[in-house]
Formats: sequence, C-alpha cells, structure tokens
Amino acid sequence: MDLEPASAAPALTTAPRGVLADFRAFLRRPAVLAPAGLRAPGALPHWAVITGLQIAGLVLLLPLLHFWQSAFKLPSPDAFGQVSPELLPWIVVVIAPLLEELLFRGWQSGRPRALWLLAGSVLLGAVLVTVRPENIELTGTAALTVAGLTGLGWFLLRKRGVIGWFARGFPVIFYLGAALFALPHLANYPSVSLLALPLVLPQAWAALTLGYLRQRIGLVAAILAHATSNGLMLLAAVVASPY
Repeated sequence: MDLEPASAAPALTTAPRGVLADFRAFLRRPAVLAPAGLRAPGALPHWAVITGLQIAGLVLLLPLLHFWQSAFKLPSPDAFGQVSPELLPWIVVVIAPLLEELLFRGWQSGRPRALWLLAGSVLLGAVLVTVRPENIELTGTAALTVAGLTGLGWFLLRKRGVIGWFARGFPVIFYLGAALFALPHLANYPSVSLLALPLVLPQAWAALTLGYLRQRIGLVAAILAHATSNGLMLLAAVVASPY
C-alpha cells in the first residue's frame, strides 16, 4: 500500500490576522496535516479565532436564510420538534457534535486505521438497521463479528501512515466531505426542493471551519468547536423564543 506521513504544518499563530491567512491558505489547497494538538503552543488562541469565525459566519447567514425562507415560503426545520426540552441540550451540544465529527471528520486523517474504522462503523450500522424479531440472533452475531473485526483492524493498522492516493486527492475529498456533511441536514425540513439547498449553507460553512480545525489542531478541537457553536445557537434560539 502506498503510504506516506502527514504533511508537516507550520507553527500555530495566535494573531487573528495570521490565523485567518492560514485558514484561507488551507481552503485554497486542503491537505492532510499532522495535527498540532490542543496542548501545542498557540493552539487555544488559534482554536478560539476559528471557532469565533465559524459562529460569526452562522450569525451573518441566519437573517439571509430567514429572508430566503420567507421569500419562497419554505418550511422551518422540524428535526427536533418531537424531542423533549430536557433531552434537547444533550442531543445538540453533546451527542450530535461527537457523533457527527467522528463520522464526517474522524477519517480525514487519511490513515488506514481511520478508514477501516469508518467502513466498519457504516457496515455495523447497516447490520443493525436490519434487526427484526425473527432474525435478532443472526443479526446480533453479525453485529458482534463486524464490531470485533473493526476493532481488530483498527488496532493492527495503528502505525500505518497516510494512504498516498488519499493525500493526493484530499482537496477533492475535503470539499466532497463538506457537501456530504451539509446535504443530509436537508432532512431537518419537512419537505425538500432545490430551493431549499441554500438552507444548509450554515452546515457547509461549519464543515469548512471544522475540517480545518480537525487537520490543524485535531479531532478533539473540531468536536469542541462544534459543541460550542451548537450550544450558543441553541441558547440564542431559547432567548429569542416567545414561549
């Protein structure tokens, strides 16, 4: 297998202008980087600038999307309409950021173990979807087998570097991943049409900023930024609610 190390990234800058320049350079040519980690010098200020940029982008998009919805009489999202208020913060601030980052950004290291884990998780999910009372034993056996092989492969592949074709094709992979993150959020709406596509621009913007954080600082940084953004948006919605 064609393997190579992740590209070395320059030291993290803390000046907002430098952080934004680094972000723009990454978007021009996304690359698989060796994440610095949250403990690296400058990591927290760097994270704060990008997280603030993400939230600022969402705030600027909201009135535009509200105008778009009103102009074309598009429905409002109803994904959490049936969720109890007690569970909503846990889902929005904890569960969704964790699961979505693992699913959409965890594998962006390009390492065989990450791609193996993604494939195993998708297969495990497909197996669990087929659960029926009449085949529960067979499904349980298949699920345990897939989970075991996924864990074993993840352990055995732990020292492998970045897959060559993944690194070379990462600019395309990165933007396809951003689209795959944004488009499923159309399911938040009761009806879907081409006119509804702009309504997932906030998720597309989040995919760019979170994808950058995942490569530059690490997956934990992306999870924390996602949780922070969701938490503030939820708080704003609660404050603005007339009830």
